[in-house]
Amino acid sequence: MRTIITTLLFIFMLVAVASPALATQSPTAGAGTVFQIARGVYIKSHRVDVEITDQIAKTRVTQVFVNDTDFVAEGTYVFPLPPGVTISDLEMIIDGEPIQAKILEKDEARRIYDEIVRQIRDPALLEYVGSNAIQANVFPIPPGDQRTLEIEFNQLLTVEDGLVNYVYPLRTDYISDTPVQDLSIRVSVDSNDPIGNIYSPTHRIAIDRQGENAFVAGFETVNAREQTDFRLYYGIATDEVSMNLLTYKESANEDGYFVALVSPPVAVAEDRIIPKDVIIVLDNSGSMFGNKWDQAVEATKFVLDNLNAEDRFNVITFSTGVRVYAPALQGISEVTEARDWISGIEAIGGTNINEALLTALQQTEGERQTVILFLTDGLATEGVVETADILKNFEDGVRDNISVFTFGVGDDVDTFLLDQLSDSYSGASAYVRPMEAIDEEVGSLYNKIRAPLLTDILLEVEGVDIYDVYPASDNIPDLFIGTQLVIVGRYSGSAGNGSLSLKGKVDGENMSFVYENHEFRQNAGGEELIPRLWATRRIGDLLNTIRLNGENPELVDSIVRLSIRYGIITPYTSFLITEDDIFTQTGRTEVLQEAEDSTSFLDDEASGEGAIEASESSRNMRDADVAQAPGAPADGFGGGYDGNEEAPVGANTNAAGPAPIQIAGDRTFVMREGKWIDTTYDADTMETIEIEFLSDEYFNLLDQDERVAEFYAMGESVIFVLDGQAYEIVPAE
Repeated sequence: MRTIITTLLFIFMLVAVASPALATQSPTAGAGTVFQIARGVYIKSHRVDVEITDQIAKTRVTQVFVNDTDFVAEGTYVFPLPPGVTISDLEMIIDGEPIQAKILEKDEARRIYDEIVRQIRDPALLEYVGSNAIQANVFPIPPGDQRTLEIEFNQLLTVEDGLVNYVYPLRTDYISDTPVQDLSIRVSVDSNDPIGNIYSPTHRIAIDRQGENAFVAGFETVNAREQTDFRLYYGIATDEVSMNLLTYKESANEDGYFVALVSPPVAVAEDRIIPKDVIIVLDNSGSMFGNKWDQAVEATKFVLDNLNAEDRFNVITFSTGVRVYAPALQGISEVTEARDWISGIEAIGGTNINEALLTALQQTEGERQTVILFLTDGLATEGVVETADILKNFEDGVRDNISVFTFGVGDDVDTFLLDQLSDSYSGASAYVRPMEAIDEEVGSLYNKIRAPLLTDILLEVEGVDIYDVYPASDNIPDLFIGTQLVIVGRYSGSAGNGSLSLKGKVDGENMSFVYENHEFRQNAGGEELIPRLWATRRIGDLLNTIRLNGENPELVDSIVRLSIRYGIITPYTSFLITEDDIFTQTGRTEVLQEAEDSTSFLDDEASGEGAIEASESSRNMRDADVAQAPGAPADGFGGGYDGNEEAPVGANTNAAGPAPIQIAGDRTFVMREGKWIDTTYDADTMETIEIEFLSDEYFNLLDQDERVAEFYAMGESVIFVLDGQAYEIVPAE
């Protein structure tokens, strides 16, 4: 039973009191004895409201503690403070009444942490070594009652490479098995300068821009056990395309990782938006009859109604044959007639995909940016029906200025065809599942791509060698007004300052944006989640390659090795949950062979529910802006077992429950026989130094290198690697 309760890194520790406590007191226990905590005390809700004005952040925290037991809960509240907090402005309130909090400077906080860890034999607090803290007696909580705790503090935010960085300490997955029922974070920012890039590497946030100088970012979830602290970056905008850089290196001898954030100006004059041609290609075969066709018509009208002043368009429908609204591209003055025309068409006949796509190509002209929106609900049944032949015919007639966005409606679509079209021609695929709305899906995507600013983008870096970039440096999607590009990759160990440039076209004219003196850090440090984001994208790209082009041992080997290192579950790597021996070369070889023998299903089927789920999962990973949660199977892959079957022992079947995979810093740990083991550990080549939990040697190593605090926080049985040396923490006798 845990001796610390928190779900959002607040430490609640029980102490001996005259009235009954939350756990049974031993007959010999005296005053000051620390009890083990009962499971009936939990955090019902946790709300964080942040207001940032010109790098000064005011954070308000509201937590509701509930005592769902028959005993009085009494304890001490310890909160490790984020860096830069102005302690003089900090205040705490319980049920509306102010209380006095004791401020712990980092040295005193370290002493308190050590004392608590020694008493309750739980090292979770050591995660926060080196930070200030506050301490207060905020309880008791009567049986069946609750307490509302409020904290408010100010802090000066740091800036890195032009990005303002806000951090809220949220991680507690290994501290408590009890999830927070209701968790939300709201950050409002008001700046004197226009705001450019907005990015969280840790959480999928919703962003509401409120003019050039302000925005609100929000995150909300239920039944949560967060595995990472909350981080938010935002940068100052420029009149042109903005770029910011985040980097990470584990050590000076390792290659690094980078994230480049690219965003257009917040406000752009109408004459800077690139005029485009939009060709809508709609399947009106008999299978579309009814509600599907009605929604497809509404989606078409939405696109037509949202064309820019200089845009041109045409509409093509296809079934057994092909019908075209106009013989050539039309200006927006023709929108009303086109709306009437599409309303008069009914869904009937077969599916001639090849002729429809070739007809669309015949409408394209010169260098003008052209978008093809292609929607179908079935497989080709008329004319050319083989996927390879359709793709070859399209390739023979396509121009360099064309982007293809595909929509598959229902489960009976050719995912190989749709994904190859969008992948090869700078677009995206979307699938509208049964019971989902076609017009909403099409409208959502078109809103993102309606105003192009820079096309045919190429990323170049001088002074630093980069590799394994996603999306590839020469295949970066077009930049649209109101969107943001997130580019991740690796860079060589001999780094330094680099010059980045974005080259592209604006209405057919070549343009170049140069960003000088960006630091690719040479020593250890940086944003720890960047490596996992890079690995998520790389694995997604490899899975998509296998799905579309077929399996080969080299690709499978890459997926397996990345999954072991970064804890990312795929069809090939359910062994991370079930396999014991992944820490020797023999074990890894056996796992690799099993993966190759058992997972050739990935590229077997082009259509059906499973094919669509596999497509969406691999592409979501490839395009992810936030790393996949450790231990969580990618949607559509199921983590290697069917949800209707009994899950492997320890499988992460509930996001709020304990997982067999955790992260600490940039490392992944897997649970094996009650022990957390660093996946960089190699039993064949590394000898461990054994250290007894809570011994003098244990704390001496922490004094020598505070990096071990994150590894210590995993528990009392841990194997980790530090600068090439493996250490094993063993329970005290």
